[in-house]
Amino acid sequence: MRIVALAGGIGGARFLRGLLAAVGPQDEITVIGNTGDDIHLYGLKVCPDLDTVMYTLGGGIHEEQGWGRTDETWSIKAEMKEYGVGPEWFGLGDRDFATHLVRSQMLTAGYSLSQVTEALCVRWKPGVRLLPMSDDRVETHVRITDEQGTRAVHFQEYWVRLHAAVDAEAIIPVGADTAKPAPGVLEALAEADVILFPPSNPVVSIGTILAVPGIREAVAAAPAPVVGLSPIIGGAPVRGMADKVLAAVGVEATAEAVALNYGSSLIDGWLVDSADEEAVPAVEAAGIACRAVPLLMTDVEATAEMARAALALAEQVRK
Repeated sequence: MRIVALAGGIGGARFLRGLLAAVGPQDEITVIGNTGDDIHLYGLKVCPDLDTVMYTLGGGIHEEQGWGRTDETWSIKAEMKEYGVGPEWFGLGDRDFATHLVRSQMLTAGYSLSQVTEALCVRWKPGVRLLPMSDDRVETHVRITDEQGTRAVHFQEYWVRLHAAVDAEAIIPVGADTAKPAPGVLEALAEADVILFPPSNPVVSIGTILAVPGIREAVAAAPAPVVGLSPIIGGAPVRGMADKVLAAVGVEATAEAVALNYGSSLIDGWLVDSADEEAVPAVEAAGIACRAVPLLMTDVEATAEMARAALALAEQVRK
């Protein structure tokens, strides 16, 4: 079975770990990773979502945080602070710095982000084929209004520095409209047996991937069933700020509303948490098969059960 998953950072990575536990060694998993969260810091190209997937599946993630490296030290960050070089609000540990140095050196040497990601995965052996959504530069920005007036800030600043404490007025995936899907992305979608939307942020993770011209169309046209898992449980995101960015695009923070925002032209099946079982009839009335199952990723086995439920629903709605 050839499975393709569109994934953001922590939620997507943890779901993928469960998916790997749920499938057999003969199955092939391709992950199309969000690069809209990418940022340049200290002259380095940082790809938070790609790295979180790579570290999580490769056994190097800081489990409690869900991002960054385990057994991390912070000597470089401390030295940069002594030089007065920021930003202080974004933490890059020493081990993590090495990844960004290697990536940036390879990009400067003329390699594409796809080639660099493949090379980094040689070390981490994530057990999946990890593809950036695009080799072109895309950065998600958020329009806000604060004491400085109305302005756009990088998504990382909105989430990490401002902690999403200010209302998001608009989400702008800068560069997405002229970006091209990375090599292998459209082919993977066309050849997939199943396409999954993990419980990643539907706006700034999966939404940004779908904003790259050709990707949404390829998902919609794929002969494979497309099944998503709700990132909203009981009217709130399990983790992150999905409610804030959903409001910016005019979507209510409910499992039902997220499904309807994707729409039956894009997804064939939708899993909601058992706590949101009342959403099932409305989602099904919109032409999307819906089931209520436990969706809390409390451990790998619970997450594997979620993945099995998604694959089972895919079989039920197979085109």
